[in-house]
Amino acid sequence: MQPPRYCATSISRAKEFITHMFTIYEVPPGAAEFQEQMGSKSKFWYNDPLRGLTLFKEGRPGTGENWAEKLASELAQLMGLPHASYELARYGERCGVLSPSFVPSSAELIHGNQLVGGRTTAIQDAEKLRFYRQRSHTVSRVFAYLKKHEDQLRVPQTYAHIDGIDKALDVFVGYLLFDAWICNQDRHDENWGVVHDKGELYLAPSYDHGSSLARTETDARRTTMLTTKDKGASLEAFLARARSALYPNVASGIKSRAYLAFELVELMWKSYPNACLVWTRQLENISTKDIHELIEKIPNGYMTSVAEEFTAQLLISNQNRLIKFAKK
Repeated sequence: MQPPRYCATSISRAKEFITHMFTIYEVPPGAAEFQEQMGSKSKFWYNDPLRGLTLFKEGRPGTGENWAEKLASELAQLMGLPHASYELARYGERCGVLSPSFVPSSAELIHGNQLVGGRTTAIQDAEKLRFYRQRSHTVSRVFAYLKKHEDQLRVPQTYAHIDGIDKALDVFVGYLLFDAWICNQDRHDENWGVVHDKGELYLAPSYDHGSSLARTETDARRTTMLTTKDKGASLEAFLARARSALYPNVASGIKSRAYLAFELVELMWKSYPNACLVWTRQLENISTKDIHELIEKIPNGYMTSVAEEFTAQLLISNQNRLIKFAKK
């Protein structure tokens, strides 16, 4: 099954050698039951006969959101990180992803902005949506909450145990290292949370990664970054400028800007070295071959060959940089 033409930015190179590519699932006509109010994208919930309550989220044309969301989900699986599941999908002539709810019917999801205070103000522009301009979303607030509720807050319900990662706080450290790996700059205060289920609290799995993997870059820019001899215009320079969605305290001396992704990684290594070491070992077990094989499973028409190569190099470069922290 191939996506309709409007889903594609251009046709990728032939992939006859791939024995299995990711399926594109059809959402049944008239499936929409109620609209999701959060965010700027068109999305709705429906009851899937196999998956139960499921979200369909339409990707904005030309943004790469759909393939980025799918790849991020698969990369989290390789890393052993608890995460929401995403599949490529279409609803009539609308292309997107579907994601079964990770919140049990008996439970509710409480978003980060309800847990750590502050109010999110979003800019309602499709490509300028920046929840992370909320400066009250600081590292100290987030980790103060995680530490305060350390005895009550459990690991995600979907978490498959990894030796050395037993607390919700340690899992959250993994989320931040994962963000640095996939260049996710969208861990704002509504993109993490806690599941409240029958009086118990569980850290929510990682979710909503559609703004990762530099998916909005043009092929011209990607080609330049991959081939230029100008260090300031290189892929490495581009990745070094990636920001997190978490802010420092005013007293930290860092101006009112969000931490750079690898500034935050460095802070995590100073504060939570054991958790960082475990997650880095998980990351180190992922081979270059694993990365290329995942990207090659994206169906034709979603990514150009330039986008595929750029995405692979982004992941390999960030992976190597993260591994170096463990050797310092």
